[in-house]
Amino acid sequence: MTRVFVGMGSNRGERLAFLQQAVTAMHDFPDTEVVQVSSVYDTDPVGDHGQPSYLNAVVEARTDLPPTRFLRKMQDVETRLGRGKTVRSGPRTIDLDLLYYGQRIIADPELDVPRPRNTERLFVLLPMTELDPEWVDPLTGLKMGELLSKRGNLETVRWTGRFPL
Repeated sequence: MTRVFVGMGSNRGERLAFLQQAVTAMHDFPDTEVVQVSSVYDTDPVGDHGQPSYLNAVVEARTDLPPTRFLRKMQDVETRLGRGKTVRSGPRTIDLDLLYYGQRIIADPELDVPRPRNTERLFVLLPMTELDPEWVDPLTGLKMGELLSKRGNLETVRWTGRFPL
């Protein structure tokens, strides 16, 4: 099975409930096991600061699904949870991003893995470091803990608590 990490975010409606529903849905993916979920972080939005803050978390799973099939399953969850066509970086009920699919680097019109700007975004680095500070980003060759320590201002991300399972 391949170790995967999925970033989750929500800033519309019952944000925590949307994150919980997404994790529940991932438990039902075929040939997939949810291993752990990071704490939940309250995060300032990227870009348009007139929108509400996000709740973010990262899910670690193991899967035998190919990357594009795993992506489609995530997109199905987003659709079921009310995510429609949105403005880029705009508000959404749920956003699921395939951050890492093992150590593979995939550059495809449908899928970029690792997710672009993973190593720049605190709402990815903090929960990834919590789950596995030794995880190595295949593009930089650096561990999550090392990448996080290079970041300056952590004020845009606030820990809110353990993920309620």
